[in-house]
Amino acid sequence: MNRLILIDGNAAMHRAYHAIPPMRTAGGAPANAVYGFASMLIKVFGDLHPTHIAVAFDREAPTFRKKLFEGYQSKRPKMDDDLSSQIDLIHTLVTAFGIPIYEQDGYEADDVIGTICRQVGGSKKIDQVIIMTGDRDILQLVVDEKVMVYMPTKGLSEGKIYGEKDVLERMGVAPDKIPDFKGLAGDPSDNYPGAPGIGPKTAINLINEFGSFKGVYRSLRSGGARSRSAGHAASNTFEDFSDGVIAKLKAGEESAKLSYNLATIRTDAPIKFDAQKARITTLDTPQSRAEIEVLSFPSLLRRIVGREAIKTVETKSIGPEKNGSNGTDQQSLF
Repeated sequence: MNRLILIDGNAAMHRAYHAIPPMRTAGGAPANAVYGFASMLIKVFGDLHPTHIAVAFDREAPTFRKKLFEGYQSKRPKMDDDLSSQIDLIHTLVTAFGIPIYEQDGYEADDVIGTICRQVGGSKKIDQVIIMTGDRDILQLVVDEKVMVYMPTKGLSEGKIYGEKDVLERMGVAPDKIPDFKGLAGDPSDNYPGAPGIGPKTAINLINEFGSFKGVYRSLRSGGARSRSAGHAASNTFEDFSDGVIAKLKAGEESAKLSYNLATIRTDAPIKFDAQKARITTLDTPQSRAEIEVLSFPSLLRRIVGREAIKTVETKSIGPEKNGSNGTDQQSLF
């Protein structure tokens, strides 16, 4: 099977930064996010046996979402300087592994990943895509068994693969209905409100009743029947919803439409995925060896060098990692 691993670079580096205690290179630069990112990459390569890997990153330029809604993600704290200083190091290490990076001004990494998924959807070169992320928004891209999502569940050492059934269990709606759900219920983490006053449980019930976000508002505009016809058990009525819910839906329609738009991952970013450049057989390249040595990560070097089959790389701890200039020990997580 030709399996493509798509890594949400921003989600991965944030998780790595907060999971790994502070550590520095021999030159004194912060390096815990770099170390954690590389550890996750090595683990995923060993566990999931990809034939292709690519990484998507956000860019600093404002995205179309920020232009649509000034308050988008406005409550998120500013990135720590110790993390932002490691972005270039992570890019350099990914490139040293021979892995291509995709990013595009005006789009988030989610949209870049969504675009790549669409481009390989009908391709004979890729049989399956597994997206590695901690961002639940990407669950909307899941299509069994073609596109699945790998989400870390415990630090960096454990994860779960989500198919359609798993998404339904976690989110309460099918993958393709996640934008519908967030359009109605909003998303506090990204700071958009949905239809104010409509909570997650009501949003799920509305989607189950009317099939979609658009179905809810189409029914409202057509008069919103309050009860089912005699002897008819079909859905698409507001019989089970209060007048208050109907009033909130009507008052919050424009806000809900904006939220639905913000929640929808785009699949038309102006990038072109090259499967050949993403093909990978080993993480052991001269460039990766050199870069890992510069970063003073001997345990990572031992995990990618000197094994007959890199895809059977051990995932247990292999001993202490020297923490750069201050000489303390940092245990490998795997």
